[in-house]
Amino acid sequence: MRAEDSATAHKSIAIAEPGPLSRTLSDRRGTALAATGVIAFSLTFPATAWALEGLGAWSATALRMALAGLLAASTLWFAGARRPARRHWPALATVGGGVVLGFPLLTTLALQTSSTSHAAVVVGLLPITTAAYNSWRHGIRHSTLFWAAAVAGALLVGGFALWESGGGLTTGDLFLFGALLVCAAGYGEGGRLARELPGWQVIGWPLAVALPFAVCAALVALSLEPAEPTLRTVAGLAWLACGSQWLGLVVWYRGMSVIGVGRASQLQLAQPLLTLVWSVVLVGEHLGPLAPVAAVGVLACIVVTQRSGSPAQRSPATPADTAPTAGTTPTAGTAPAAATERTAPEAGAGSPEGRHRERKVESNIDAH
Repeated sequence: MRAEDSATAHKSIAIAEPGPLSRTLSDRRGTALAATGVIAFSLTFPATAWALEGLGAWSATALRMALAGLLAASTLWFAGARRPARRHWPALATVGGGVVLGFPLLTTLALQTSSTSHAAVVVGLLPITTAAYNSWRHGIRHSTLFWAAAVAGALLVGGFALWESGGGLTTGDLFLFGALLVCAAGYGEGGRLARELPGWQVIGWPLAVALPFAVCAALVALSLEPAEPTLRTVAGLAWLACGSQWLGLVVWYRGMSVIGVGRASQLQLAQPLLTLVWSVVLVGEHLGPLAPVAAVGVLACIVVTQRSGSPAQRSPATPADTAPTAGTTPTAGTAPAAATERTAPEAGAGSPEGRHRERKVESNIDAH
């Protein structure tokens, strides 16, 4: 089989079962990529606070999308990326609605009335929400130990953030809870899609498609909202577009495709604590004495989730999930389909067709 109409470049090789050392190295690489994304995301709230010093919420969000969309569209054009297959677009739309538009807009609106430390509570709840969404949507089963550590970490981070903010609910909490839900959906669908498309295309295509709308929205918002940009405003906006919205998500989705959505999402338990540190250094907010205690507890939860074992599918994949439809060719990430075909029931193994199929089974691996 050869990929002639795929969104990425492929080369065809015979299937080989990876050894323990190869899987370990792959897991470490995926964890490092996802952790890099978390570090980039931890600067999002402080950067948003900087941007809001000279821009309105709608202007900051639209300009962030427009600049990131320009980077994404340029990268797709220079790389000669092919248009994704039709079956990829529903997941890409979810990524666009949740990660490109929903989360940035809702958190920016929330930060108009909430401090960065209070807003960090939504990030503390995001890992378990993402894991729960992935479990519900894609039938992924995690161990009891995984869920126990995830719930403990979420409660610890949520309680710490609420304690640091005085324990009171603000009018921005509804925006934060909405951001939590749409971002979990975007992470869940994007993480699965990154097994078939490179991470930079998973976030790149939604940003590129949204670019014309973002430019129009930015022009309208700037005409209606006051704008007095300062150096910190420009720096914050630049990081939101380049770091949080583009480069951070590129490595994040790539990491998720390697170690799984559930395990990658638990790395975000460290994000609120990093955000609190940045809020002190960059925004000048006060950080209480409980931060070291919370940091140790969160790191312990992360270690447990990362060592809890690989998740399992709730039920066998259907033929629609494991085989290409008529008239299409497999894309990267369809190795499970090839493996299923190779280990098919032995009833036809002795037939000429069965022997021919065994000789021809190949797996397409994307060149990232």
